[in-house]
Amino acid sequence: MTQTHYLDNAATTPVLPAAIKAAEAAMERWGNPSAQYLLGQTARKEVEEHRRTVAGALCCQPEEVIFTSGGTEGDNWAVTCAAGRRGGHIITTAVEHSAVLEPVKALGQRGFDVTVLPVDGKGRVRVEDFQAALREDTVLCSMMLVNNELGSIQPVAECAKAAKAFKKDIFFHCDAVQGFLKVPFVPKTMGVDAVSVSGHKIGAPKGIGCLYLKKGVKLPPLILGGGQENGLRSGTEPVPMIAAFAAAVAEGSRSQAEECRRLEELRDYTAAQLQENIAELKILSPGDAPHILAVTLPGYKSEVVVRFLSDLGVYVSSGSACHKGKPSHVYAALGLPKPWLDGALRISFGHTSAKEDADALVRGLQEAKAMLFTTLS
Repeated sequence: MTQTHYLDNAATTPVLPAAIKAAEAAMERWGNPSAQYLLGQTARKEVEEHRRTVAGALCCQPEEVIFTSGGTEGDNWAVTCAAGRRGGHIITTAVEHSAVLEPVKALGQRGFDVTVLPVDGKGRVRVEDFQAALREDTVLCSMMLVNNELGSIQPVAECAKAAKAFKKDIFFHCDAVQGFLKVPFVPKTMGVDAVSVSGHKIGAPKGIGCLYLKKGVKLPPLILGGGQENGLRSGTEPVPMIAAFAAAVAEGSRSQAEECRRLEELRDYTAAQLQENIAELKILSPGDAPHILAVTLPGYKSEVVVRFLSDLGVYVSSGSACHKGKPSHVYAALGLPKPWLDGALRISFGHTSAKEDADALVRGLQEAKAMLFTTLS
């Protein structure tokens, strides 16, 4: 059996044993948190305890944490509902996740004016470009903290401060799906109104996350129904998923500093080994965040390389899993030559990653170079 070397943790992470255990325990106590009898109220107390755990990691108040199904829901909620219905101007960036860009595109089709900010060669927005884009009719800004394909960190705090200084009622949303427990941040000190977080990027199951919503900020609900989550997000709370999410948050919080140093060392080791052993390989971005490394093999097709590596038990991606084989708008935003774009690969690390995985990747890419044909693109 081929040994697995998983290096696509920006797409999803293996579920932590503590998260599995927490979910299993919660499934044995299956009361509906909205029920008034003891079984339901026990579930309610557990949900609120888990909310406090997540709030502690975000350095916010528990009532500022609303559980969601993950990053996509949080992004759609913040962008769609914060923009309102009256029209106006929206600012975002060229390298946002599709969970932001698609709802922004839909708002543009409804009559909103949209400014999409370019990035520099490292995938970062220039603060001066953001400041120049602000207008009297700006109603919403959405900027990710850590790019999911490059690992570049955006100047969110600086831009949020500029937006609020320009006009206090501009709603500022941050997609922190790739930043949570990977880079230090506090929503309150960043000055943002809302932050999206996803559980499956930190060792929790897929289908759970949260939205930080600053106390006092009004945001209409995206999902209507029974009025759960203080009337902001209807639907019976998925207690086992919330329990697993909180367990992953607790474990990640305890080891965050140490783990981030380990991931940074592993990222740098991988980059050095690739450059030393594969002369044609170029580093697209070493990643400001510790867990993402973007590279390219110019002249090779990344989707072919990904499949070849997969057959060897080495798992990387050609970009965000949400692209499903389509060209990456993030890499395109860097203005790179087509052969570089065609050969782009994302390597991303997590709690199961080790140097043995990096060494297997190097061997796999050496085999790919020897066996695959280059293209003329």
